[in-house]
Amino acid sequence: MRTRESQPDVPAPDSPWDEIEPGLWMGGHQVRGPAGRVEPVVVRRQFDLVQTLLRLPGHGPDPGVEHQVWPIPDGPLDGTQLAGVIRMAEAACEALDAGRTVLVRCWHGYNRSGLVVAHALMRQGRSAEAAIRLIRSRRSSWALHNGLFVDYLRAGLATARMLEELAE
Repeated sequence: MRTRESQPDVPAPDSPWDEIEPGLWMGGHQVRGPAGRVEPVVVRRQFDLVQTLLRLPGHGPDPGVEHQVWPIPDGPLDGTQLAGVIRMAEAACEALDAGRTVLVRCWHGYNRSGLVVAHALMRQGRSAEAAIRLIRSRRSSWALHNGLFVDYLRAGLATARMLEELAE
């Protein structure tokens, strides 16, 4: 499994966030700036709903913007953490259905946010493979480089959750 901690050579993204499908955005807390240096990303009021999977103080959003937080590691998830990912994806889909814009974010906007966004896309009818391809084409080739998260998606998050809960 590759994660940010075990793969320090994973580059910061060139953009703070990217639109995966109309209204559904994926991003992170860091971006590579014009001079090549890593800079913080702060969300203000650009989105109607911000979902954060790695909370860092001072990165927004502004007061009054709906903000859902579910911190998870970029690694193995237990049944409770997977249930939260499923709930975040459901909330993203509900917001999109209501015509709202959604940003799902994590450290670089690659793995944790990719897991939620991919599950949301799968809830809308895409296969795991199609969701992964779309995310990588719109966000970065580094998106969903965590092989465990790809395995979760291929198995289905509900199945992965059930298996994790049986193992506990």
